[in-house]
Amino acid sequence: MAMAKRIVLFIAVNFLIIVTISIVLNLLGIRPYITQYGLDYGQLAAFAAVWGFGGAFISLALSRMMAKWMLGVQVIDPQSASGEERWLVDTVYRLAKQAGLPAMPQVGFYNSPEVNAFATGPTKGRALVAVSAGLMRRLERSQVEGVLGHEVSHIANGDMVTMTLLQGVVNAFVIFFARLIAYAVSLNVREESRYMVHFIVTIALEIALSILGMIVVAYFSRIREFRADRGGAKLAGRQKMIGALEGLQATLNLVEAEPHASVATLKISGKRGGLAMLFATHPPLEERIRRLQASV
Repeated sequence: MAMAKRIVLFIAVNFLIIVTISIVLNLLGIRPYITQYGLDYGQLAAFAAVWGFGGAFISLALSRMMAKWMLGVQVIDPQSASGEERWLVDTVYRLAKQAGLPAMPQVGFYNSPEVNAFATGPTKGRALVAVSAGLMRRLERSQVEGVLGHEVSHIANGDMVTMTLLQGVVNAFVIFFARLIAYAVSLNVREESRYMVHFIVTIALEIALSILGMIVVAYFSRIREFRADRGGAKLAGRQKMIGALEGLQATLNLVEAEPHASVATLKISGKRGGLAMLFATHPPLEERIRRLQASV
């Protein structure tokens, strides 16, 4: 049932993205980039920019809603919260005030054995901080506070928007150069085969260039994680942030539920090594701990 729900949501969101961007292309008067006179570079650039940035920002706009639907995150009502939920809300609000956020983020909880927490949302004023049952069960409160400081720091640093902009740039370059190269290749085949060759080469290049783009995005994501660690240390305290990372490291070998791809980049920790490190959105926990311990 959960998998069926995810598939339906995935199809619905992608349909929404396609319809929305198609409408925007028409409103902007962006015409087909292949004309009888050859390739129209301006139209191709506009096409690539709208599709590249449009898809990224629509996904960002829906990020809170998708996280709730995909993971079953239950937003805690700050008016009626008690016990552990009261502590979560109070801690996030305190950290958010320290970070100078323009509005308090929603605080959520989801029932999963994975040891995870994440922050998402389209703006600093419309953010969500959520933690899993596994994280609350496995970590001490001081460690959880360090994790929450890290997530609030992501919001304060504007990381969601920054990474969306970067993803939009990568998407636009992939779309532009895949079609540019495919058009050049198609000119060297018979006219009746050009459309099929252009289509096949475009798909192949989009896959290959997207893989290279993932490496670029992952590299900048790791830089933002180090920055969020420093921010978490300032908000919650350096020892609590180090304790949080050490607690996550201790749970690394525990069985974790596989997160949906749409929120995989939100995980605060994960297993990786070798070539996979190029695609890792988070640095190794050992390196993160070492840097915090070495900081003054």
